[in-house]
Amino acid sequence: MRKVGLIALLMVCLGVVFFAGVAAAAEEVPKITPDQLKGMLGDANVIIIDTRLGTDWNDSDAKIKGAVRENPMQVDSWMNKYPKDKTLVFYCA
Repeated sequence: MRKVGLIALLMVCLGVVFFAGVAAAAEEVPKITPDQLKGMLGDANVIIIDTRLGTDWNDSDAKIKGAVRENPMQVDSWMNKYPKDKTLVFYCA
């Protein structure tokens, strides 16, 4: 029984560390306004990535021309295909 308690405590601690890291990373990501994004449209150094789920994307009339749609549940499968020297703009609205 003591092992189960220690394992549960370890898992909680790892979860706290993981989510704290995610929160810290999210704070480092700059946010832009729609007007700032409009000024970036057409810039060859900017890649706009639509990260809405498939159903939300399919049902929406609001799509940014030139944006690439990627599945947010499969980031590991597509993230490395984008050049590191470009500005990536992610949106989901």
